[in-house]
Amino acid sequence: MTAPLRERLAVGDHELISIVGAGGKSTVLFTLGRELAEDGGRVILTTTTKMARDQVTEPACWSVDPVAVDRSLAAGSPLFIAVGTVPGKVTGPTPEGTDRLFLETTADYVAVEADGARSMSVKAPAGHEPVIPHRSTLVIVVAAIDAVGRPIEEVAHRPDRVAALAGTTESDVLSISHLASVLLHTDGGLKSIPETARVAVVITRLTPQTAHRATNLSELLLAHPRVDRVVTLP
Repeated sequence: MTAPLRERLAVGDHELISIVGAGGKSTVLFTLGRELAEDGGRVILTTTTKMARDQVTEPACWSVDPVAVDRSLAAGSPLFIAVGTVPGKVTGPTPEGTDRLFLETTADYVAVEADGARSMSVKAPAGHEPVIPHRSTLVIVVAAIDAVGRPIEEVAHRPDRVAALAGTTESDVLSISHLASVLLHTDGGLKSIPETARVAVVITRLTPQTAHRATNLSELLLAHPRVDRVVTLP
């Protein structure tokens, strides 16, 4: 039986977890949040960008005031922090506001979706992305293995940037080495990560047919000194 995601990521007792990349960030956010809450943790979930309103199924608190948040926070159930809405989406606190939630509430865990990818499988960030809180202790970089073997322009958010980091063109097929180059680039998957934060990569959309590709990608990623661990998810 596969161990819980929190164990596979070696989540500690008090963490600010930022999730970036593409191909399943929200799934990672809510899966991890529920696991940590089920273990008795007091868990805050939020976003520093925008999230589809129908994705937010947890109880919500529409305040970033630590006192107000603590009144709503309880062990056993994640609490989603939102500050506003735009059509079809909710917005969350600034990175500084998220840091404050981590430092000034009784939450054991704050997990934040700190990037957007428009439901694509891989991305390279623009100049203003990702939006990672400075106090992050663990940053999870997400990418979907189903991007491999397909043209970059079909699977990537900001395909021009992905192609540039991979050293190829938007019409070229994304290879395992291309994807590794994007994820390990300081203008790609490793962009804006605080020096003190641990880094994990989560490879999503794994199938029996793509398992060998994920294994090969994991080997390339783990050879990089900045990557602490690689986890795969269906």
